[in-house]
Parts: sequence; C-alpha cells; structure tokens
Amino acid sequence: MASVNPFNLSDSDEEAERRPNETVDTERSPSDGAPGPPPGNPFSPPADAEPPTLLLSSNRTSPSGEGISVSAAATSAMVGSADTRVSVDVIAAQLLRDQYVLTALEFHTELLEAGRELPRLRDYFSNPGNFERQSGTPPAKDQVLGPGGPLNRAGSISTLDSLDFARYSDDGNRESDERVAVLEFELRKAKETIQALRANLTQAAESEVPSQERKNFKSSPEIQEPVRPLEKRALNFLVNEYLLKNEYKLSSITFSDENDDQDFELWDDVGLNIPKPPDLLQLYRNCGTPLPSPRDTADVAVGVDLGDLPGNCIAQDPPKKPDLSQQQQTEVVQELEYQISLLNNEKQSLAEQIKKLQSEIQTLKRTVSSSPPATLDLGSQNTSNPSCSSTIPPSTDPLSVPPTDNGQYLDIRGVSEPETAPDPPSTQNTSQPHPPSHNKLKSRPPVQFDQPNRKLSPAFQQALLSFCRMCSDSRLGAEVSRIADSEESVMLMLGRCLPHIVPNVLLAKREELIPLILCTACLHPEPKERDQLLHILFNLIKRPDDEQRQMILTGCVAFARHVGPTRVEAELLPQCWEQINHKYPERRLLVAESCGALAPYLPKEIRSSLVLSMLQQMLAEDKADMVREAVVKSLGIIMGYIDDPDKYSQGFELMLLSLGDPSERVVSAVHQVFIPAFAAWTTELGTLHTALIPSLLARIEKLLMQGEHGLDEHKLHMFLSALQSLIPPLFAVVLQNAPFTSRAKLHGDIPAIEVTRFPRPASPLQDVATIIGSREMLSALLLLYDHQLEHEGTTGWDSLLWVVNQLLPQLIEIVGRINVTSSTCVHEFSRFFWRFCRTFGKIFTNTKVKPQFQEILRLSEENVDASAGNGILTKATVPIYATGVLTCYNQEEDRKLLVGFLEDVMTTLSLSHAPLDSLKASFVELGANPVYHELLLTVLWYGVVHTSALVRCTAARMFELLVKGVNETLVAQRVVPALITLSSDPEISVRISTIPAFGTIMETVTQKELLERVKMQLASFLEDPQYQDQHSLHMEIIRTFGRVGPNAEPRFRDEFVLPHLHKLALGNNSQATESKRIDIATQLFEAYSALSCCFISEEVMVNHFLPGLRCLRADMEQLSPEHEVILSSMIKECEIKVENRGIADAQGSMSIASSLVGEDAKTKFLSKMGQLTTSGAMLANVFQRKK
Repeated sequence: MASVNPFNLSDSDEEAERRPNETVDTERSPSDGAPGPPPGNPFSPPADAEPPTLLLSSNRTSPSGEGISVSAAATSAMVGSADTRVSVDVIAAQLLRDQYVLTALEFHTELLEAGRELPRLRDYFSNPGNFERQSGTPPAKDQVLGPGGPLNRAGSISTLDSLDFARYSDDGNRESDERVAVLEFELRKAKETIQALRANLTQAAESEVPSQERKNFKSSPEIQEPVRPLEKRALNFLVNEYLLKNEYKLSSITFSDENDDQDFELWDDVGLNIPKPPDLLQLYRNCGTPLPSPRDTADVAVGVDLGDLPGNCIAQDPPKKPDLSQQQQTEVVQELEYQISLLNNEKQSLAEQIKKLQSEIQTLKRTVSSSPPATLDLGSQNTSNPSCSSTIPPSTDPLSVPPTDNGQYLDIRGVSEPETAPDPPSTQNTSQPHPPSHNKLKSRPPVQFDQPNRKLSPAFQQALLSFCRMCSDSRLGAEVSRIADSEESVMLMLGRCLPHIVPNVLLAKREELIPLILCTACLHPEPKERDQLLHILFNLIKRPDDEQRQMILTGCVAFARHVGPTRVEAELLPQCWEQINHKYPERRLLVAESCGALAPYLPKEIRSSLVLSMLQQMLAEDKADMVREAVVKSLGIIMGYIDDPDKYSQGFELMLLSLGDPSERVVSAVHQVFIPAFAAWTTELGTLHTALIPSLLARIEKLLMQGEHGLDEHKLHMFLSALQSLIPPLFAVVLQNAPFTSRAKLHGDIPAIEVTRFPRPASPLQDVATIIGSREMLSALLLLYDHQLEHEGTTGWDSLLWVVNQLLPQLIEIVGRINVTSSTCVHEFSRFFWRFCRTFGKIFTNTKVKPQFQEILRLSEENVDASAGNGILTKATVPIYATGVLTCYNQEEDRKLLVGFLEDVMTTLSLSHAPLDSLKASFVELGANPVYHELLLTVLWYGVVHTSALVRCTAARMFELLVKGVNETLVAQRVVPALITLSSDPEISVRISTIPAFGTIMETVTQKELLERVKMQLASFLEDPQYQDQHSLHMEIIRTFGRVGPNAEPRFRDEFVLPHLHKLALGNNSQATESKRIDIATQLFEAYSALSCCFISEEVMVNHFLPGLRCLRADMEQLSPEHEVILSSMIKECEIKVENRGIADAQGSMSIASSLVGEDAKTKFLSKMGQLTTSGAMLANVFQRKK
C-alpha cells in the first residue's frame, strides 16, 4: 500500500482506510445540528443536496423497447380521446414507476425548456439517493430493468466541486452535507480501486505460465514466452515515457488512445506495487551486462525449503555434481543465492498485495456497515474475497496469524504463541522487508515466559484472550501492537506514522516535527518514503514565517551534509522545483532561500545549470519583492561557488537584470551580496578590470550618446551604482597584485587601520578587509601601499597603472559629457569619485587624481568659450571635482584648496560672461551639507569685496542658492549684511542682482527683525526716485514677487507685495516705450497668475488685487488680446468671490445665535451622559419622555 501523503488531497485508498471511524462518528454526532441519514444507506446525502450529473448519451431514446411502446401508447391514448386529457404528472408518475428513467429525464428536460417544471420530476432527479446501487434489494416482479441492472450513480460533478480542500486546516468548521458528499466520493473511489486491484491480481493469476511451460521456454530459446498482462502494461508505460521524452508527442497521443484502459501518468496504475524500472534507454544500455547489485547484496541468511525452488535450480545443486571444478561450484552457489533472493522478493511482494487487499476489505466493511463485527479472522476474510484468497500461498495456515494483527498486517513468520517454535525457513516479516533488519531482529534470543500448568486447547485460549480490550483492527492498533526491534525498523515505523501525525499537529507547532522528519528522511531505506517525507517537510507549514523558514533551511543543510551531493540533487532539489510557482510567496521564498543554502552541497554541474536556471526564472517572473530579494541573495551565493568560466556572460546579464528591478530592497540585495560575489569570481578569472568594469563604462558612454535630448537618469544611476560597488574589489586587486605583496608580514607591531580610512561599506562583503582576508593583512598591505606610492612609484604595477592610465581618463571624459543642470547626475558622479578617492587613499588622490583634473581645468579666461558656452569650466567637471575630489579630506590645506578653486571658478566665469550653471551646481551640492556653509560664505564674501562688478553680481546671485539651506543665525550675521552691502553698490546691476536673494529671505526666514530689514531694502528699491525709470529693476522685482509671493507671510503679501504690484501695473499704463510696456505686462501677468491661488482678504481684493488686474487688462487689450481674455475671466472670478463672501457674512451673522443654542444643548446632553454609570437601564432613562 502506498503511504499517505497528507498534502495530496486526492481521494486515495489510504484516506478511505484511515477515516472510517471518524466518518461514522461524524454522521452520528448530535452536534451537527441535523439528523443523520437513514441506516439503510448511511452515506446518501439529504434530499436537498445538489443533483448528481447523469452521464447520458446524446441520443434521446428510452432504455428499452418497452419504453417506446409505453410512450406510443400514451400518445395514442391522448390522441384518441381529446376530451379526457392525461395530465403530465400522471405520465411522469407512470415513467418513474416503470423505471424508464432516461425517458423521464428527457421528458423533464423538455418540460423545463417549455417553462413548465414538474415538481415530481424535479424532486426525483434532485435526490441522489434515487441513483445509488441497490445491491441488496432484488427488483420487483413488475419492473423491467435494463441490461445493467439498477442504475448506477455517476461520479457527480457537484460532489467533486463540494470537496473541502481545506479539511486539513485548523478551521475545523465542516458542514454535515459537505462531509457526507466527500465520504461518498471516497467510498466510491475505494470500491473502484479494490475492484481494479482484484482484476489485476486475477488476470496475473490466470495468465501465470505453468512452471513446466517455463522450463520449455528456457530450454528452447527460439520459443517466445507469451507476454503477461502486467508485463504488457509495464512495457506500455515505458514506451509512452520514451515517446514523450524524445518529443514524439503525436505518437504518444495515438499510443495512449490505443491503450485507453491504462493511465500513463501514474506508474502505480500498472497494477502492482513494484518499483519503477529504468527507462528504455537505460534498459538498452544495460541489456548486455548482468546486474551485479542483486547478487552482491543477496541475503543468504534467509532460509528457503528446497521444495520451493524451481526444478532447474535444484538440478544445479552442487552436491549432485561432484565433478564440477571449484570455479563452477562458486558460480552455482552464487546462482542459488540469486534465486533465493528473487524468490524472497516475490514472496514479499505477494504477501504485501494480500495484506493490502485484506486491509481494504476490512476498511470497506467497516465503512459500509454501521456496526462492524468486532473481530474477523483470516479465514472469514478469505471466504469473503475468493479472488484474493486464490493468491495466498497454500502453506499459510490461518492460525499462524497473530490475534493482534487481525489481517491488517499479514505476518508470514508463523505463529507467535510462546509454546510454538517458529519455523526458520518460512519466517518473513512483510512489515520489515529488508533482510539486514530481519537478520538483526532474528539474532536476538526469544523472550521466555512462564507457562501455566494447564491443558487448555489453543483455540479456547485464543478465544479467551480475545476478551481483552485491545485495538488491533486498525492501522494505529497494528502499529502499537508491533514494537520495533532495530534501528531500521524504527525508521520504517516512523515513515509509516509521520504522514498520519503531521496533519493533526497544530500549524503553530509543526516546526517541532522538523528534526523527526529529517532524521527519518535521512535514514529511511525506501526512496519513495524519503521523497514523501521531504515533501511533507516543504509543505509542513502553509505560510512559514522567517523563523520557521530558518528552521527548515537549517534542517535541509544538515540533511545535505549527511547524505551527500547525489541525494541532495535527487531528493531535495525536486521539492524546490515543485514549489517554484506556488501561490503563497512564503513558499516561493523558501525555495529561493533553499537554493542558496544548498549551493555548497550540490554537484558543481547542477549548481551552475539547473539551480542557476531556477533562480533566473524566479528573478524574471516572480511578482513578490521579498522573493526576488531572496533570489538575488541566493544568486550571489551561487556566484561564490561557481567555477565554469562560460557562465560569466550569464552572470553579467543577471546582474543587469537585478539592478533594473523596480524594488529598492532587491537592488539593495544586489549591491550587498550579488555584485561582491560576482566581482570575487571575476577577480579569480582575471576579468574584473579587463571585462566587467569596461563593460559598465561602455554602457554609460552609450547611454550618454543616446541621451543628448533626454538622458535616462535611472539607467545611469543603475550602471554607476554598480561601478561604485566594484571599487572595493578593484582596490583589493591593486593590493594583491602589487610589487610589495610578497613582502607583507603579519608578525610584528602592525598599527590598526583608522576608522575613517575607508567609506562605510554597504555590507561585510564590500569591506576591503573581508576581501583581503583579515584586518591585520590589510593593515600590513596599506603600509607598503602608501610607501610605494610616495617613494618608489608605480613601475611594474600593472593593475594600478590600468586605474591611472585607462580608468581615470575615461571617467573624467564621461563626466565632461553629462548635463551640468541635472543635479541627480552630478550627485551620483560626485558620490562615486568621493568613494573612489577615499578607498584609494590620500596619497593616490593627491598624486594621481587631482593632477589629471587640474590638467583639464586650467583656470584661465581662454579656457572658457564665452561665445559657444561650452568650455570645460561650464561642464559638470567643475562641480564633480569640487564636491567629489576636493571634499574627500577635510583638513585645513584641503579646505583652502577647495575655497581657492571655487573663487577662481567664480572669477573666471564672471569675467568671461559664461553661464554660471557649473558654479551653481557646486553650490547646491555643497550647500546640502551644513559643514560647508561657512566655507561657501567665505567664497561669496570674496566675491562681495571683489573689484569687478561682474564678480560682485555673481556673488549676489549665489546668495539666493545658499539662503534656503543656511540657518537663520548665519543669514542674519553673514548673508543679510553682505546683501545690504551689495544693495548700495555703485553699479546698478549689482544692486539689481541682490533682489532675488532678498525675496528668498522673505520666503524662508521667520525672524521679524530680519524681515523688516529686508522689507525696508525692497521698499527703497520701489520708492526711491532714482529707480523710477529702472526697467530691469522693476522686471526683477515683479519676477521675485511672483516667485516668493505665494509662500511668503500673508501679512507681507497683503501689505507689501500686492499694493506695489498695483502701483507697477498702474504706472505701466502710461509707459511710452512699447517694448518695456509689454515686458512689464508679461511679468505682471505671471505674477498675478501665481498670486491668484492665494487667499486674499476682501479689503485687499477690492482695493489692490482687482484694480491691478484691471490695469493689466487695459495693457493687454492693446498688446496681447489672448492674455486679455484670460484676465477678464480672472477678474470675473474675483468679483464673484467678493459677492459670495458678502452673502456668506450676512448668513453667518444670522447663524451665530442658532449655533450658540445648538452648542448649549450639546453641552447639556454630553454632561448628562458623562454622569451615567454603565447600567443599561440608566442609559435608557435618558431617552424617556418626561411625564
């Protein structure tokens, strides 16, 4: 009998065997809330159950000739007497009474189509009890049955749909009608399986070739022995399997159609529980060589009578041939031992079949009958099952079965009574099918008991002992009554019992079974049982959490260490493959984590092919972020163990695929695990600096070439972050291939590495000390590295020369091609160079990196192309050098170098009238870090006091960028004084340049004194007569008001911004110069559009906002009619707002009194509710009317 798989919810024979008692109890339980079915048919569902689906042919005919005659007679009767019409109910009753069921069904269908449903037919066909096989009731005399006897009930589709597939869950809420349907289906399946087994055994027994004929076949090889049914089914299965494996799918379909009585999906359908042979290809390859294993492992300790051996074996007995040589005698002995093992195996197989059939018969009897007999001996079972009893060997005595087995476990060892000695030749325990455990069991001396001096007959004694209340007629009773006597028998017992234990353990505690399942799976001798136990392990918990998954993974690793790579591949990997597309992400997560945990214990071919393909499929197809994250980590582990150089390109594609994942946690796992492991492998291959890094640089260059009109910043970040993660392994390659590597010594006084020497690694795998091997070795190498760079140079240092002569120039060229206005790109490259310089050290940065940048950034006016605006100082090279290289180290000389560079860039760009984008990008990137605020203010003060007005203008505009990030104390102490100084500059252009910075202060600062100072300065710009005709100043003020007005303080906006905009709009109406008038009008339109979204008080709206809009409309009517339409709609909306506010104010004054009354009532009610206790009666009194 196959073992029960608790997670395979098919209706198997074993389920029918292990649930009969539970079925009867459930049907009779008063807690179900409904009466049970009648005793005659305990498994028929109630009348209101869903109707079964009858499988009818498409030809609508009656089941017999009489059906036709009856219908014809009824028709003629109705035609002959139209006055006395026969009702359809009478016709239906007659059809049902005469058992013309198909005709009645056709009649019922036609009535339904006509919209005239008949209750009699509806009730009949909706009751499944009408279609059960009535085996115990003979048909009535007046009933004519069809050739098949009473109508068999077909497999009901509704019954299949009503299966409770969650009955192994902890919910436990089972409705009685659904349970009855499930049990009926299981009963039918058990009957069908038993019938099929009986038929197969009967066929095998009938087609057994007599021994004399077998002798003839062996003596005459030219005579072909006829194929047996079992052999035919086995060969059919192997042929179909061969066709499918070799892509002969059409031939396989045709072959399956020609053998429609066989299920080619299941080997067990062949008929007997024998192990599946190898496929046809293996059989062909091994056909010319003898199978050595059975002969080598034959157990000669099992005794067999000579009479049981075939004649040819007896004829080859060595004592009867004294003239044989010593070699021939040895061969004969081996042949005899091989025959003994074959006969023993055949004997075990037959005994196992008998045991299964008898167990199923007992289960069926207990299930069908509501009161099963207490004991059934072997003789009664054989009598009730003649087809099965014909297969029992004639030497088996019914008394030889122990009374505790009761047929469930057939024991061929003989009697177990103490006074009867066992017969060694016939001893064979079917529950212990392996000869070693049998030998171990038989080697123990028998236990002796004191026998009473009585003369009771054995039959009387056995009958007397039967009154002991021992439960041995069930699976569990048989297991309890048989104590294991050896280690292997314990494993066998655990393999049988665990599948029944697991479903009954609470889900929250199932991890306690993991050690037991793993130990049994490791030591169990049967591959099929081991596979089932591992299947249970992976399906133990429906949705395992982190701790439970760690426990399962720990067990899998322990299993792998114990059994070796071959069994890991054959037994554990299939379990992972089965659940790769499981519906629960926790199960798929377990698969992904298992692939990484088992990687060190797999054969290297499987590791780099099957497991890699599994993980690649999950990475591309799985929708759960946590699963893909685990996949990436497992891929990293695989990369740490892979040794096939041909897999490099696949690993590179996997890296790019995972870097492009939309989930941040997946990308983080790539940088923490996958890239360091992949880089370590490429380091061993020697392709880190020859293939991997150049490939990423080539992709970045291609991206920049394609993105002239729109750069894909996400892809740039993806490639650049991968390069950044490769900096630590690249530095490790430089150290490990240096001229001084062989001189590194670990003994002696080695100074510790400074904490700030390297940037903080994203994971331990990116720590240079981890890559090198230890912090001591890294410290020793760093000492030699700094000494080599400072005193001895780089001659013969190929890896470092590649970094200096190829990598750095290519990176600097790429930096010069990115868009300086893209703050994201500037930030990414700045971070990359910062990590690069910090990793390679200060000496390397000062001697190798800075000179290359300084060579390109020659700070002179001729280096800036003012006409084209494409000089190197206007590119992203400036901010990346300033923020990525010059900020690596923060000592005094480094800060001075940074200040000097920024001052020179500001001066050069200002004097050459070049765009200031590169300088702005530097200020924005540095201003994000408060550490550099003082430094930037120092640079700007240099510009404030510069002799050139152009430089002072630039400094004034840079203050606008700096104000937002600087704290208010610095703004008050350093920024505002500098701006006030510039606002009184002799050059009008410098004064105008301070207006945006003043506006930004009004937008961001909250100190009233500071705001008043700024407000006074802006008022002087607007009210001083010397600025009345300054067109550019008015333009800058209007632009600033439109930008900061919506975010400024409301009081500042209402009292300062809007009134001055009104004045400017009114003054623009009298502007004589049309170009200036249109410029001011356009700027005013932008400012009013931005301010129209703000809340403006009614007074300001009426006095300043609406008049200003009307003045602007007057300008636009002449200058820009399309703007005039928009302004008219804005004015109309503002007027409607003013009107609505007046109406709302009037209504609001009336509602004040009512709201006060409502508040008073609300307060009284809540106070009364607060005084109540929790009594329900008192709560009800609140709502009673006063009398």
